[in-house]
Amino acid sequence: MLLRNLKLVDSQSVVDIDVVDGKINSVGRALDIGEGGDIISFDNAIGFPGLVNSHDHLDFNLFPQLGDKLYNNYVEWGNHIHTYNKGTISKVLAIPNDLRVKWGLYKNLLNGVTTVVNHGPLLEVDNNLITVFQQYHLLHSIQLEKYWKYLLNKPFKKKQPFVIHIGEGGDISCSNEIDNLQKWNLCKRDIVGVHGIAMKEHQAASFKALVWCPDSNFFLIGKTAPIMKLKSRTDILFGTDSTLSARWNLWDHLRLAKGLNIVTDNELYKMLTVTAAKVWNLPGCGKIESGYSADIVVAKQKPGLDGFGAFYALNPEDILLVTHKGNIRLFDAGLLEQVNKNCNLIGNFSKIVINGAVKYVYGDVPGLMRQIRGHYNAVNFPVAITEN
Repeated sequence: MLLRNLKLVDSQSVVDIDVVDGKINSVGRALDIGEGGDIISFDNAIGFPGLVNSHDHLDFNLFPQLGDKLYNNYVEWGNHIHTYNKGTISKVLAIPNDLRVKWGLYKNLLNGVTTVVNHGPLLEVDNNLITVFQQYHLLHSIQLEKYWKYLLNKPFKKKQPFVIHIGEGGDISCSNEIDNLQKWNLCKRDIVGVHGIAMKEHQAASFKALVWCPDSNFFLIGKTAPIMKLKSRTDILFGTDSTLSARWNLWDHLRLAKGLNIVTDNELYKMLTVTAAKVWNLPGCGKIESGYSADIVVAKQKPGLDGFGAFYALNPEDILLVTHKGNIRLFDAGLLEQVNKNCNLIGNFSKIVINGAVKYVYGDVPGLMRQIRGHYNAVNFPVAITEN
């Protein structure tokens, strides 16, 4: 398959991308794949690697944002919503877990994510739609994980990082729990922290990385991690968290982060691509280069915008194509004729509408939405079903 005439976000080069057996075979100008090859051509389109969402709870993306004030810390928030939103929580959790997880996968795909780090118990997923990364040791948090000291230091653990919510709040308890985690990391495990709102610069140095989730942080706590200070001491990744505490649209999160002026456009971009690939040990991910996995996103280039300006102006409706390991998983209706003619895939796709833009998505998304509403009709999906 040849993707023709794309402007790469990070280099501004206009290229063709040749995909063979799930990998990028070559990147260059006026590539020729020979007679009979599948070609999809674009006009005014940008290309970038499939994004890595470093923190989500896939089974929690059917929740609305819960919470009606700012909280001192995550424990206070949890106690509050389980007191005042008990009915909503029980109704969403009554939806079968496999349906909730499937929707979480689609939430990420629709945003241009091809790899998501799920924070939670091991899920049985086939990684067919997008990659679900679960090669880590799970800890929830210091205050809510009863045996975290034992789990962190348990002998003979696989050499994988531990992932834990840490410092999610603005009070002294959240700063102290970071010190406590460091104190009890007796075996010097690699730890990837999530949130780190209360994290101080000297504390950051003992973490393998920190996952920054600003949209969730501002909704719950009213502030976010001091990334400007922390980024010199550890790697910073980017996560959305679930819709329980954050908006579904990743691109709103990125514009929020960009508007804080505490990281450069390139630093933020790398959090979703090459830095994430390095921290999670995802060889072949995070770049549009020969030999890399063909996880590729193509999106509209808005008039008057180039490079990172065009990238950070995107929304899900602007995404034209997503490939995962060389397989088309989403495409815009404007590409229907080319995809139908060249790739013969249309029977495996269903139609949805995002803010007026019609998309074809791998799998039966309307059927999934109907199944979910059969269990809880009040679920508010950010996409619509079209019967035409």
